[in-house]
Amino acid sequence: MSTQLPAVRPRRRITGMSAILLTFLDDGSIDWPAFEAHVARTSAAGLTPAVNMDTGYVQLIDSATATQVLDRTAELTGGRFVAGAFVADSPGDRHDDAALLSAAQAISSRGGIPVVFPSHGLGALSEEEWINAHARVGGEVGQFVGFELGTMFVPYGRIVSLDAYEQLMGIPECIGAKHSSLSRQLEWDRLRRRDEVRPDFMVLTGNDLAIDMVMWGSDYLLGLSTFAPAEFARRDQLWMDGDPAFHELNDLLQYLGHFAFRPPVPGYRHDAAMWFQLRGWAGCDATPPGALRRAASDRDVLADIVRRLEAWG
Repeated sequence: MSTQLPAVRPRRRITGMSAILLTFLDDGSIDWPAFEAHVARTSAAGLTPAVNMDTGYVQLIDSATATQVLDRTAELTGGRFVAGAFVADSPGDRHDDAALLSAAQAISSRGGIPVVFPSHGLGALSEEEWINAHARVGGEVGQFVGFELGTMFVPYGRIVSLDAYEQLMGIPECIGAKHSSLSRQLEWDRLRRRDEVRPDFMVLTGNDLAIDMVMWGSDYLLGLSTFAPAEFARRDQLWMDGDPAFHELNDLLQYLGHFAFRPPVPGYRHDAAMWFQLRGWAGCDATPPGALRRAASDRDVLADIVRRLEAWG
């Protein structure tokens, strides 16, 4: 690990991918109109929708719902989306290669790009086996996105070594990888190695506590951006324009990130549901069974941020 930072990259075009919140109704069913409106809202902002991710409760929904999410997203976006290729397994299970390939193919067959979502079996592999499993995804389905996820998000998350990350970059079909360690240093290390080895590879920050990582050359696949896709797109444009207002808008968005993504981190999804209700994007703040919920007092803080964001600029 080096303490030397990569260079700041002013005026670069930022690629933004935004993890879509799956919205629910009070009776436990999916609020499909609200979900579809948010996919359309995200696409219209210029961000790539990312579905069946942690923000979409991929660990808590059944396979039929996950398939409906893919079908509806593919129809709305014309295939311009990414999605989590998730294998539902249990602690101690062996990696199910066939199940991962099937999940990835379900996405690619609809025009999307799979994001190889962590699982118990995948996380238990040696780094060499982990790389080989990803290489098989590339060989079978073509382009895909890797995914490092810290255990503060899910207990089976995994952050690999920098050498393994370089091997991941060596898979031609892997166009980038989401990095969600919430560590600036680990991400800076990956950016420096990327710049040395494969400059076209996207380091997709998943650090909702440091969304300014884009200044050093990261792109992003964030849960935080689901709160405000248009504002994230505006922030990105300000950076490309060299406008110092980038920093002011980034500061406000980061304030939201530090509040919503405080421990326990999975509670951010309920904050997002409350945010959707406050912005008129959903009729309630329902979440699926098993999802962590925040205290009702979060609503007052979120309402204040909504007002400040809507008045910004």
